[in-house]
Amino acid sequence: MMSLTVAALTFGIIFLAELPDKTALASLVLGTKYRASHVFAGIAAAFALHVGLALVAGHLLSLLPHRWVEGVTGALFLLGAAMLLFHGGGDEDGHAAKEPSSRSFWKVAGASFVVVAVAEFGDLTQIMTANLAAKYADPLAVGLGSWLALCAVGGIAIVGGQKLLQYVPMKLIVRVAAAIMVVLAGISIAGAVTG
Repeated sequence: MMSLTVAALTFGIIFLAELPDKTALASLVLGTKYRASHVFAGIAAAFALHVGLALVAGHLLSLLPHRWVEGVTGALFLLGAAMLLFHGGGDEDGHAAKEPSSRSFWKVAGASFVVVAVAEFGDLTQIMTANLAAKYADPLAVGLGSWLALCAVGGIAIVGGQKLLQYVPMKLIVRVAAAIMVVLAGISIAGAVTG
């Protein structure tokens, strides 16, 4: 049975990590040009693809001995925290695909899928999803929590990303996400040391 605690924890971590990400900015830009529902359909499909790939990677990682998994997970969480602190909130928009020539559902959703699929490949949240899948061995909970978080951030970015930034500074969002990852890294490393 799926753990709601693992799903909620995953949702919170991925949500905070994705807020300052380039795909949120790409979703915001796409949402200002095209119908929101078309853009959302494309990005949701791209996020599903990336979560699936991350779950497979997490399963492969979980085949390692427990101490190794904890150590690798801890190191990757520290790496993720460093990536957030040094690159979070940057102005790169990460979209290199051509704009769709029409506003049809398939062209807009397809372009949105390509933009996000390319931008998210090997991204911090994909790595974090793989880590969480390896750590908790509950792929359904991790996958659902991660996908919902990514879709939530994408939806917020499409509908009102600029409003959020008026009330919550990006630096605060980045620092909270990085702090959570440092705590998770510490827990994982302590688990690796104590066995």
